[in-house]
Amino acid sequence: MTPDQLLTFAYVADVGSISRAAELLHLSQPAVSGQLRLLQDWFGEPLYRRRGQGVALTPAGERLAEQARQLRQVYQQTQSLRESWQGLETGTLRLGASTTPASYLLPSLVAAFHQQFPAVSLHLSDGNTSEIVERLPRLDLAFIEGEVPVGLPADTAVHPWRQDEVVAIVRADHPLAKQGAAHLQELVQFALVMREPGSGVRRLVEQAFAQEGLAPAVGLELAGVEGVKQAVRAGLGIGFVSLMSMRHEDGTLAVVRLHPQPLTRTLSILVPHSQASSRAAERFLEACFALR
Repeated sequence: MTPDQLLTFAYVADVGSISRAAELLHLSQPAVSGQLRLLQDWFGEPLYRRRGQGVALTPAGERLAEQARQLRQVYQQTQSLRESWQGLETGTLRLGASTTPASYLLPSLVAAFHQQFPAVSLHLSDGNTSEIVERLPRLDLAFIEGEVPVGLPADTAVHPWRQDEVVAIVRADHPLAKQGAAHLQELVQFALVMREPGSGVRRLVEQAFAQEGLAPAVGLELAGVEGVKQAVRAGLGIGFVSLMSMRHEDGTLAVVRLHPQPLTRTLSILVPHSQASSRAAERFLEACFALR
């Protein structure tokens, strides 16, 4: 047994997939499989079984995964200690964010942080909420929209950050454009342009319609806010976006707020491996809350 084998096993246990763990660790799938095989031979008991596209841990694997995660935490704490001695003269900060924070909140924060700590290497990846949660094992901080998913790793800290309003958008010449507000029952009469499955906006909108007992017709699904806007401009239906994304529009689209209650959600910051956060992650988190 080697520490690398245990660290690899911790990632496989977290994501339930050898191929996915290989991506996160920047290793080949055969290399990960080889480490697991050697670890299993040393342990003397089956640690996992194949299940569909992934793996399921055996009872022995579950017990060993606990120890592997503890080793990973100690390893990360050691890295944090080294960084604390060095200050922030070097280091890496890996951020993942869903569409709204990635597009409208983080750019200014990243720019200010880079100016203060120019030697820290910053990496920002975006995606929908589901995609960002999947990447947690390889992130230092994650920014998501709406409900916090269940089943996060036990050492993940969750910090509510900002409130955001989701609004309907229509073409400026649409019958609802002059109203400025509408009930869901009025919107259900029109075809909807929706974000892709996994989007925080889509989940919130679907929940709102379901609570009213309404079943809207989805005319088109698109990935990304700008895709939704373009489809609405083309007259393909009513879209839903964060109000933040409408700050600099050119007048071709109109905002329709939901009545009688606005559709709001919380933007949250997830801190994976919170007991072993890097100094850079702690500093960036402080900057986020300073501007809340």
